[in-house]
Amino acid sequence: MGDTQSCNRRAFNSGLNHGRMQTLKVGVYNEILSRLRELNAPEVTVPDFEDELWVHFYLLPTRYALDMNVERAQDVLMHKRLQHMARAIAPRPAVEVRLVQVHSASGVHCSKSLDSNLPRETSPQDSDIPGNMRHDSVKIYLPLSFSSLHYCRAVHEITISTNDKPKLFSQLTSLLSETGLNIQEAHAFSTLDGYSLDVFVVDGWAVEDTEKLKHVLTKKIQKFEKQPWLNESGSHPMEKLQQTGINCISNHVNMPISGNFDWEIDASCLRFEKQIASGSVSDLYKGTYCNQDVAIKVLKDSNLNEDIQREFSQEVYILSKIQHQNVIKFIGACTKPNLYLVTEYMSGGSMYDFLHIQKVVLTLPSLLKVAIDVSEGMNYLHQNNIIHRDLKAANLLIDDSGVVKVADFGVARLQDQSGIMTAETGTYRWMAPEVIEHKPYNHKADVFSFGIILWELLTGKLPYEHLSPLQAAIGVVQKDLRPEVPRDTHPKIVELLHQCWHQDPSLRPDFSEILMFLQHITKMVTGKGKRKVECMRKNIH
Repeated sequence: MGDTQSCNRRAFNSGLNHGRMQTLKVGVYNEILSRLRELNAPEVTVPDFEDELWVHFYLLPTRYALDMNVERAQDVLMHKRLQHMARAIAPRPAVEVRLVQVHSASGVHCSKSLDSNLPRETSPQDSDIPGNMRHDSVKIYLPLSFSSLHYCRAVHEITISTNDKPKLFSQLTSLLSETGLNIQEAHAFSTLDGYSLDVFVVDGWAVEDTEKLKHVLTKKIQKFEKQPWLNESGSHPMEKLQQTGINCISNHVNMPISGNFDWEIDASCLRFEKQIASGSVSDLYKGTYCNQDVAIKVLKDSNLNEDIQREFSQEVYILSKIQHQNVIKFIGACTKPNLYLVTEYMSGGSMYDFLHIQKVVLTLPSLLKVAIDVSEGMNYLHQNNIIHRDLKAANLLIDDSGVVKVADFGVARLQDQSGIMTAETGTYRWMAPEVIEHKPYNHKADVFSFGIILWELLTGKLPYEHLSPLQAAIGVVQKDLRPEVPRDTHPKIVELLHQCWHQDPSLRPDFSEILMFLQHITKMVTGKGKRKVECMRKNIH
C-alpha cells in the first residue's frame, strides 16, 4: 500500500519479545519471498512489497506460517489480497472460491493448496499473542465419506476474510453446511488487528459452478455482517462531513474544515490524460485543470470506507492550509460524484525512482541541494505543527526545474498539544526506533527518517537492503543498527547523519538546525576554490 501500502500501519509491539515465534515467521517469510522471486510474480517488483508481505505474516499467528507450503507461495498473495480487501471494505467479507485437486489415503484428505501434513498442536507462543478473539489457529481434519485409497478428485477450496468476532468460525461452518457443502478440511486464523482468515475444503457442489458458489456464499455471509456504507442517519459519511464541516485530523483533536469549501473544484473541469500508477485504494492520473498540468488521485469506490475517507479529508485539510515551495502544491479536491485529490504535476517523478530505478548517482553539491529542499519543506511543516510520519524517498517528488517537494500527506497529523503521538504508521526501513517500539513520539521521528533518506541520497542504496524489514527494525531497536556510512563521506555529512538518527529523539536536531548545518556544508563545498584564490591574492599583495 503504499507501500501502500507505503503499508500505512507498520509497527509491532510486545510480539517482539517472542524470539522463537518471530524466528519461525521470518524463516517462512524469507522462503516465500524467495519463491515468489523465482516465479517472477509481478507483485515482487512493487516498491515496499517486502514490507507489505511481512506485515501480512506478522499480523497472522505463527501457525499460519507453519501451515504454508513454499511450493504454493502464490497462495500467500491470494490470502494477502483477501485480507487487504476485508480491511478496505470492512465489515464486508472477501471471498475466494477455486477448484483444487485432493488425494485421499486411508480416509484422510490432503489438499494441494495448503501444506497438509499431520496436524500440529497449537504453539504456546501463538496463544500468548494479545488481541485474538478466538484460537490463533484451528486446523481440523475430517474423514471423507469414502474409504478408497489414493483417490484423486476436484473439490472446492473456499477462503474467507472478514471482521473477526466471537463464534465467527461456527457461523461460517453452519453457513457452509446449510448451503449443502460437506467440510473436509478447515483452517482458521485470527489476525492481531481483528480480522479472520478461514480456509475450507468442501465437496457437495458441482465443479462447473465455481463462480455461482462464490456468489451464493458472498451473499449469505453479508447477511450477518454490518453494512459499512451508511451511517445511522442513512447518509454517506462524506456528505455528513460536508454538512458539519468537521474532520478528525489528529488522534485527539477535531479540526474544522472551512465552511465555504474553498478547496472544492468542479470535476467536469478535469481532463484525464494517462494513468501514472494504480493501487488497491486509489489510481493516480496525469491530467489538466484549467489548462494546468495536474496529478489526480482517484479513490476507488469499490474500496471506499470510513477510514479511507478520513485519510482523504485529513489530507485535503492539511494540504489546503499549507503553501511552500518545497511542499507539493494543492490544487483542489472533489467530493462529488467521486473523491478526487488534485495537486500539481511533478514531471520528474520520485526520488525513489531517481535513485533506485534510474540509478542516478548524485554529486555532493546535488545531494546537498536535494537535502536542503527537503529540509526547507519539513521545517515549514514542523513550524506549523504538522508531522509527516511517512517521510521516505518515494514521498519526495521532483518538478521540471529539479526542485524537490515533500508529498503524500495521507498519514500526516497535526501534533497533539501534549507534544507526543502514539498512532502507529510509517515504513520499517525509514522508521524511528520509538515508533517501532510503540512508544510515544513527536516531530523528531521525521528527523530520524530524514537521516535515513540522507544516507540513501549519499549511497543510492535501499536502507538495510540485505535484511528483511523485520530484521532491520529489530536491529534498529535492539542493537542500535544504522546503515553503514561509506568511508569517503564528507566528515560533516557523517556528523549530521549520526545526529539525525540518534537513538534518543531529544538529541536529534530540529530541521531549522539541519538547514543551517547543510547551508554551512554547502558553503564549504562550493566556496572552497573561491576562498583559495582570495587567499592567494592576499599573499601576493
